[in-house]
Amino acid sequence: MTDTSPVWDRVRGMEPVSLCDWPGRVSCVLFTGGCNLRCPTCHNASLAWTWEKLPALDRATVLADLGRRRRWLDGITVSGGEPTCLDGLRELLIDLAATGLPVKLDSNGSAPDVLACLLRENLVQTLAVDVKGPWRMYPELTGHAMTSQGARQSLERVFDLAAEYPGRVYFRCTKVPALSPDDLEEARAQVPADQPLSFQEFVPPRSAVDVS
Repeated sequence: MTDTSPVWDRVRGMEPVSLCDWPGRVSCVLFTGGCNLRCPTCHNASLAWTWEKLPALDRATVLADLGRRRRWLDGITVSGGEPTCLDGLRELLIDLAATGLPVKLDSNGSAPDVLACLLRENLVQTLAVDVKGPWRMYPELTGHAMTSQGARQSLERVFDLAAEYPGRVYFRCTKVPALSPDDLEEARAQVPADQPLSFQEFVPPRSAVDVS
């Protein structure tokens, strides 16, 4: 019998070992389904928009696996999709915290209130937040799911969180084809100078995620 809960029904992918998702750490990556944006360059489109077609992971099996492997892992990364879209995200993170492993969460930064709660309750040790590009380009970069003003307001609140929780929030920008070198410089200028912004190479979209 499948041991699951409503939020675990949204956990639709797992990468058992990753050396790149949490810089400097060996992590297991869990992928959640669903996203509030429609980025045309999304590399996990199946997770973002058709996650129901992917098999759900069994809660007990995943937690037992993490328990067995915790001595070789440095942490768990929760990615997506967009994890902050999940009802019950807090429940999922409490389950993961019971493994004794620290948790990093990937987010597009559109729900700063959710991120603030997770940091305040110490349910995540690190946040990796996307800066899609210049504010003016957010409609184009998000499939018109986020306005320029909305992006700026949300991300500036996340910048404040980064200042409030030093060393626990970092920002990244993917060099998608629509972004010119000048656009990348503009994106860098949007982020406070004392907060890190890393640039990632663009990975072409893929039709499915490995859920083995």
